[in-house]
This record gives sequence, structure tokens and C-alpha cells, in this order.
Amino acid sequence: MQKKLIAVAVAGALAAPVAALAQTSTVQIYGTINWEYGWADQGSFRPSMDYADTPGGSAIGFRGEEKLGGNLSAWFQCETSADVRGVDEIGFCSRNSALGMKGSFGNVFGGKWDTPMKRALNQGTVGAYETGILGMSFLPFGGSGGADISGSGPDAINRQRWKRRESNIMYYESPMFNGFQFLGAFTAANAAADLGALDTTANAKPRLWSVAGTYTNGPIAIGLGYEAHLDIGASQPAPSNVDDHAWGISAAYTFGQNIKVGATYLDANYETGPGREMDKQTFTIGVDWNVSGPHSLHAQYAWADDTGGNSFVSIGGNGGVTSPFTGPTTVRVGGTGGDAISLAYQYAFSKRTAIRVGYVKINNDDASASYRIGNTATLTTGPGGVAGGQNVDGFAFHVKHRF
Repeated sequence: MQKKLIAVAVAGALAAPVAALAQTSTVQIYGTINWEYGWADQGSFRPSMDYADTPGGSAIGFRGEEKLGGNLSAWFQCETSADVRGVDEIGFCSRNSALGMKGSFGNVFGGKWDTPMKRALNQGTVGAYETGILGMSFLPFGGSGGADISGSGPDAINRQRWKRRESNIMYYESPMFNGFQFLGAFTAANAAADLGALDTTANAKPRLWSVAGTYTNGPIAIGLGYEAHLDIGASQPAPSNVDDHAWGISAAYTFGQNIKVGATYLDANYETGPGREMDKQTFTIGVDWNVSGPHSLHAQYAWADDTGGNSFVSIGGNGGVTSPFTGPTTVRVGGTGGDAISLAYQYAFSKRTAIRVGYVKINNDDASASYRIGNTATLTTGPGGVAGGQNVDGFAFHVKHRF
């Protein structure tokens, strides 16, 4: 009997710390799994294709917080891409992930996170997904997702992208003031070590700066952002340290709790060499309409203006930005724009699970425009590509489950 009592006491003593840890732990597991299957016409001389994907923020995450007293907390988040196809097996903490401290002063953290510019533009991005065949971010924003301006990580530099989840970022979020919040961030210049360049080498220390202000109050959401990509032209020779700059504004309003209308505007400028630059303006407008119960309709229209400036080259593979200038004159070149439309129906089985079917079509103005649907062939004028000016379209079936 005495031995049994001693055994129970020892077991209780060993179990007590585990139980106490379980009671005080703040770690949460969360995530979203997406599956998309669709078909797309890739234009002349390219085969039509069917494509399976896990777009739109598929991720599994862990987050937690420890109260330190005096209204101060330490927190962490590790969010990893979750590709249920087993294709893109990306490393741990590949999405919004950080370690930070927050209190009455706001929130300071470092890691990999959506930039203030992206969060400002998201306020008014309504009516369509960002990526996948049903994604609409490529024409107005140069894409949406992972980016690494230093080129030292697994994500490409993505110079044309203005909705970025940026690596090596330091961040500040202000407290909320009656719906207003300030966001500011910059990246570390890791490339200065990784590239091994001399101090006199042009574009040897690429860096991102991003600031934004947002306002959310009831049915109203507004975002205003500015972002600079410094020393971004790694292929450009001295003496030019080329920079890219953009500002954007977005807004949304919800009518009667069932119709949300939103719009965005982005004005981007790219330096492409000594005395050479190009600019591009884009616009979106969209609507989410909860028709009745689980049934909803979604639509977005996106438009890209013709390219302006005096650049000899284009930027990135996602935008009709070729400017065939032969002199310093700043003009706007016709035929380098395009537009896109997305239409979709969604049925929500619950707050966590929904299916969506939709259609996307992109119209490129002429051979100088090369906007594409996500995951389809990049339209280029080089070998292996299809000449620009192609009109492409596609449709897809999408399943989303949150947990």
C-alpha cells in the first residue's frame, strides 16, 4: 500500500509541470487549404492546358504569445506553405512568419511578412482571388506573393511585383487610433554580403522601404501606401544605381452587409538605366455580393494603361511594358496596355468550407503587351515564348477549407 502511494505521488509530481505548461500555453495551430483545378487557353502556338494547383494562401501555421507584464507581450508566428499536391515542398516558415514585441507603443517585429504597400492595396482588392488560374493580381500588381529583394533567399527578386511578402524585413505597426493605423517596414541589405561586391559596384545593396496608412471603420476600408525598391537593377552597370517607386490607394465599402464594392489604383515608376525610366498605371474595381444564404457572386475588372517614359527595356514577365524608344523623349506608347475580367460563383457549406467556379479573360492590346493568367505560359517575344498581344482565358473549380 505504501509503495502504491509513493508511486502515485511520484507520477503526480512528474505530470504537474506538463499540466501546468498545457494550461499556460498560448500556441495555436491554424491554416487554410486550397485546391484548384482548371483549364486555360494560352494563346496561339501554345497548347491549351489543364492545371491543378493549391493557390490563394494555402498554409499551416503556429502562433503564440507570452504576457510579460506592463502591457508588454512577446509573440511569434511560423506559417508554412501547404501544397497538398506534394509539388512545391517549400521550407518551414515560408509565409508570414516573425518574432516580435508588442505593447501600448505598437508592434515591432522582424521576419518575412506582407509589406505595408500590399496591406494598403488589399483594403480595396475585392471580387477575385490573387493567384492561380482565377487569380487577378498579375495585370494590376505584377503578381502577389513571396519576394526577396536581396536575391539571397528562395524567392525571386520579382522586381515588377507590388504586392509582396518580403524576406528579411523589419516592421512597425502603430496602435489603432479610431480605425487609423500606420505601417512601416524596411529590409536588411543581406545582398551586400551574399554578392561579394565591392563598395563601388552599382546596385550592390538592394533594399526595400514601404509605408502605409489604413483606415477601417464599420463598412469603410481605405488604404494608402508608398514603396521604394532601391538598387534593384542588378543587371544595370555603373554609374547608375537604379530604383523603383510606386504609390497606391484603395478603398472599399459594404452596403447592407451583403454587397462589398472595392477599387484600387497603382502608379509605378521603374528606372532602367542612366536617364532612362518607364511608368505604368493600373486600376481595379470589384464586387462581392452575398446573394442569399450560402450563394454569392464575385466579379473584378482590371485595367493597365499604356507604358510611359523613355526606357529601352521592359520589366518582368507579367506586364506589357516594352517601350521602343530611340531618344530621350518621354511619351506614352500605345498598344502596351490591357485589361482583364473575372466572374465567379461561390457556395459556402459553412464559415470554413466553400467551393467556387469562375472564369478569367485577359485582353492584351497588341504585340507589345504580355499580361497572362496565373500559372500559364509567360507571353514573350523571345525564343520559346509566344508573341505578346495574345488574348488568353481560363476557368477553374476551387475548394477552400479553413481550420
